[in-house]
Amino acid sequence: MSFRKYAIIGALALATSSFFGLNAQAEDVTLTLWSLDRDIQPAPNLIKEFNDQNNGIKIEYRQIQFDDVVTEAMRAFASGQAPDIIAVDNPEHALFSSRGAFLDLTDMIAKSSVVKPENYFPGPLASTMWDGKNFGIPKATNTIALYYNKDMFKAKGLDPAKPPQTWDELVEAARKLSDPAANVYGLAFSAKGNEEGTFQFLPWAQMGGGSYDNINAEGAAKALEIWKTIIDEKLASPDTLTRGQWDSTGTFNSGNAAMVISGPWELDRMVQEAKFDWGVALLPVPHPGAERSSAMGDFNWAIFATTKHPEEAFKALEYFVSQDDKLFQNFGQLPARSDISIPKTGQPLKDAALEVFQEQMKYAKPRGPHPAWPKISKAIQDAIQAALTGQMSPKDALDQAAEKIKGVLG
Repeated sequence: MSFRKYAIIGALALATSSFFGLNAQAEDVTLTLWSLDRDIQPAPNLIKEFNDQNNGIKIEYRQIQFDDVVTEAMRAFASGQAPDIIAVDNPEHALFSSRGAFLDLTDMIAKSSVVKPENYFPGPLASTMWDGKNFGIPKATNTIALYYNKDMFKAKGLDPAKPPQTWDELVEAARKLSDPAANVYGLAFSAKGNEEGTFQFLPWAQMGGGSYDNINAEGAAKALEIWKTIIDEKLASPDTLTRGQWDSTGTFNSGNAAMVISGPWELDRMVQEAKFDWGVALLPVPHPGAERSSAMGDFNWAIFATTKHPEEAFKALEYFVSQDDKLFQNFGQLPARSDISIPKTGQPLKDAALEVFQEQMKYAKPRGPHPAWPKISKAIQDAIQAALTGQMSPKDALDQAAEKIKGVLG
């Protein structure tokens, strides 16, 4: 073979290797993301939009089930097979952060021109924090407030422009609005023995000066006494102890309860089902001028500490954050940010309600944050059930819960 042949073969080999080398360099970084979201919810749609940008980063999506999030994600982390990004329920965030499972995003956020901590409501932001550092970004949020039937208020001589402002006013209104002959209860809410019960009671305890680590504060015991009065006087249905928020709201929508404590996730259903004039008010407080509180729900974004592509994963989160202003319009979810205005829907009742929920979000507080939140919550749930079923006095039930929580906290 001549020297010229060798030269041609060598040139072809070099060209071929260069071609494949360029392809390798241009190959997309692939990230994996786990979330509960279905196809009509944010995650899969945001991922599609992100992938359509062809920016060198691709995201593969996996939908997981609510009951499997903690066990499956922790197992994946321990075995080195965790996704790059996950969306977790906000009270579970501290568990992952405290165990080193989530990446500390503090420095990345400080350098970001997209993710600005000052733009978030305090509650959602606090749920991403652990040991003074930021281990996630709020994905969306929700809270609870008081829905009330204005037509029933008028019929019972109550001013529909003046819903109850204090706990005492709430009880008095419930007494006037209750009508056993018409199968109407004054109030509907959930005291179920699961996270929904804690979700609804904790704001009352907080407004009474308590907290998860001071659950037997005098004001918290007063709050549980009021719940017991409502149940004992049949101002709320006896199955309040076993029904969730969805069913409680259904009782209100059907005209069998004059008021209900529920969240903005019910607004579309309310518009469709409630055949009466209704409004939404902030949760009543212990007394005029008392500190407000409310529950806080929904999920946070986080990056696993085991990711091989932290910068690319954070770029994906920045894109998601950049779309927060479309969160309500496209998916009906409230952004966790105070700098975003909710667009008008053209439905007066719904728009007025959204303004109240946005105001209520200013006072919403996270559950915890604490890595042992499920155990803490269980102690609170047990206290609610024991008090409302008459097994223990509200104070004794909360004293017992406080001892259990003290054991958890160490």
